[in-house]
Amino acid sequence: MSIGMLALLAFVPIAIVLVLMVGMRWPATKAMPLAWLVCALIAMTAWGMDFGFIAASTLAGFGSAINVLIIVFGAIVILYTMQVSGAMETISYGFTGISPDRRIQTIIIAFMFGAFIEGSAGFGTPAALAAPLLLGLGFPALAAVCVALISNSIPVTFGAVGTPIWFGMMTLETPVNAAIAAGENIGFTTFNGFLMNVGQWAAVMHAIVGLGFLIFLICFLTRFFGKNQSWKEGLGAWKFALFASFAFNIPYLLTAFLVGVEFPSLIGGLVGLGIVITAAKKGFLMPEKNWDFGERSSWEKEWMGEIEVGAKDLKPQMSQFMAWLPYVLIAGILVLTRLNDLPFKALATSFKISFTQILGYETVNFTMTPFYLPGVIPFMLVALITIFLHKIPAAKAAQAWKESFIRLKNPTIAMLFAVALVEIMRQSGNNIMGYHSMPLSMATAVAAVAGQSWPFFAAYVGALGSFITGSATVSDLLFSDFQYGLATTIGTSREIIMGVQGVGAAMGNMICVHNVVAASATVGLVGVEGLIIRKTIIPMVLYGILVGIMGLLFSFVLFPATF
Repeated sequence: MSIGMLALLAFVPIAIVLVLMVGMRWPATKAMPLAWLVCALIAMTAWGMDFGFIAASTLAGFGSAINVLIIVFGAIVILYTMQVSGAMETISYGFTGISPDRRIQTIIIAFMFGAFIEGSAGFGTPAALAAPLLLGLGFPALAAVCVALISNSIPVTFGAVGTPIWFGMMTLETPVNAAIAAGENIGFTTFNGFLMNVGQWAAVMHAIVGLGFLIFLICFLTRFFGKNQSWKEGLGAWKFALFASFAFNIPYLLTAFLVGVEFPSLIGGLVGLGIVITAAKKGFLMPEKNWDFGERSSWEKEWMGEIEVGAKDLKPQMSQFMAWLPYVLIAGILVLTRLNDLPFKALATSFKISFTQILGYETVNFTMTPFYLPGVIPFMLVALITIFLHKIPAAKAAQAWKESFIRLKNPTIAMLFAVALVEIMRQSGNNIMGYHSMPLSMATAVAAVAGQSWPFFAAYVGALGSFITGSATVSDLLFSDFQYGLATTIGTSREIIMGVQGVGAAMGNMICVHNVVAASATVGLVGVEGLIIRKTIIPMVLYGILVGIMGLLFSFVLFPATF
């Protein structure tokens, strides 16, 4: 069978997801199982994989999905625990006294606070949390959702303590180790070293775009939701926006280069948040005039949701320190358990649950390190501690955990079959026909068409994965082998291309259907998801163009011999 036909067949499961979820608006809970079934049938018929291999790959995929679902559950239970304790209301109240300027509030809440939440929790939590915070301050519901979604991009590559990279790109361990063993001219000696280099490239690209990102964000706000619909009004706060960009970028980059892939967003968001709040309170680089939305009577009907804007009279339920303490504990525990120089990482990784040669197939394995999963430590641990710190009644605490389990239903179905699909595609290289794996087949075929220009388009593949699956992590799982193989085929830096993939998966969060639906629900918007995607797709496309230019520049001009 020709490589073109193999590539076409390999793309069919992805195309099914695209058609069902985007064209027909099927939920992922229905689309992903069907796509998995089609992928399994294609693997058996075209690639000659036997049924047992398909079953083993599916079981391994289910196991890997459980790792991520534990993180998702931990992130949700922290949020719900803080909601029932009144901590989230207290945090919201604290934001109201910083600045009345909507541009400044957007930078602090949508981006900085959202970046910290992304770095510690991820999985759509930032937009779903930032949007209602902005709504409570008096933002139109549509504006709150749009700026929250756009902001949830730069931090996503490293979201949820690096999960999109260390988990999403785990399928590359075999080819990377093979390259190391072959003595290729590379700057690392371990797979973790490769992942760290990928993270560094991604951080550099994000940081370069990030220099103008916040300026664009506030201009977007004033253009589409201001009384005068003016880009220029956004520029009135450009000095503070640029200052905030540096406040985030510097710790973000330093963490990526000095620590690893787990903490750039968390540390960048946390440090940046502290800096910009302090600066705003002291009036540093603040605009001469405060900017606000027009009178509510002038707002367009589609801007408003079912929840009345600013209707809730926020009141502090505890001190700001006590409200923020769970997040402080999360950040502290994560750092302590991720640094190699401290003993806690070794303790956390000492216990593993492994299943090797599943159903007798040598290449199909699964490993879980439960105490190293952030869903267990620190998320669930801190959620339990918070019950006592905030003196939450047992009934309310139990309700928070119950609701968290309920929220996990749909993500579980979608994630299980999404990761199982990815595992089948990855394992399809082990076949009796002698064909390349499905991702590598697509890579080879696309390379013949795109050729050396591929670095310009690579980010959009990552964005497509996030848009379809609702997860940057799953996007990386779907396309890591594809991107790696394509970089190898065209002879460019595999590290840079994987960095572009990570950036693309992050920028795809702006239009991710799952995030759009979740964030809209939190502010009472119903039936305008298509409008939100149309508005947020503009900055996503612009982001992709800038990343594409950098991909070409870094790959073929500055570092042609890298890896």
